[in-house]
Amino acid sequence: MKPYSEACERNREPLLGVLREAFAACRSVLEIGSGNGQHAAYFAAQLPHLTWHTSDLPSQHAGIRAWIDDAQLPNLCAPLALDVAGGWPPGPFDAAFSANTLHIMSWPHVGHFFAGAAQMVAAAGVLAVYGPFNYGGAYTSDSNAQFDRWLKSRDPASGIRDFENVCALARSHGFMLEHDIAMPANNRTLLWRRLSESAG
Repeated sequence: MKPYSEACERNREPLLGVLREAFAACRSVLEIGSGNGQHAAYFAAQLPHLTWHTSDLPSQHAGIRAWIDDAQLPNLCAPLALDVAGGWPPGPFDAAFSANTLHIMSWPHVGHFFAGAAQMVAAAGVLAVYGPFNYGGAYTSDSNAQFDRWLKSRDPASGIRDFENVCALARSHGFMLEHDIAMPANNRTLLWRRLSESAG
């Protein structure tokens, strides 16, 4: 049986609208942290001009493969082993996409995320990150505050990240923010463009 996420089902249409435009000129995309594979199967079907490369820790690969096997899409690739702290697959890719990952990592791992993405995304390529963010050190909703408390009770090193800190970190690795897009359920999609030369 394929793993299933109700959240993936709810956010896939709004995300598709953003990615269809953001990835219009792209041909290859690395999904960083494909989770259960549900997003990958949907986006690969809706964006046939893209070759969609899934990736995650090996413990997640069985679920991803279940969605891939069921979808039977020529542009949806078998999962690559990826740990943000080390062991990134070979690149480059025209774009990278990640959903609901930064808040489940420690802050040092968020740093590894952007350092690795800088190696994976080709010059002038796009990095799209979806999830909740704080602004000016404040939650954008009561539900996000509750979610953050739940995250920290589960893992004190995790938690909703501050937009300003994330953007500063991204910039230090050669990514320039182009769009900050409001999404349903108090989430955002942040779109960065990789500069020709990484700043660090």
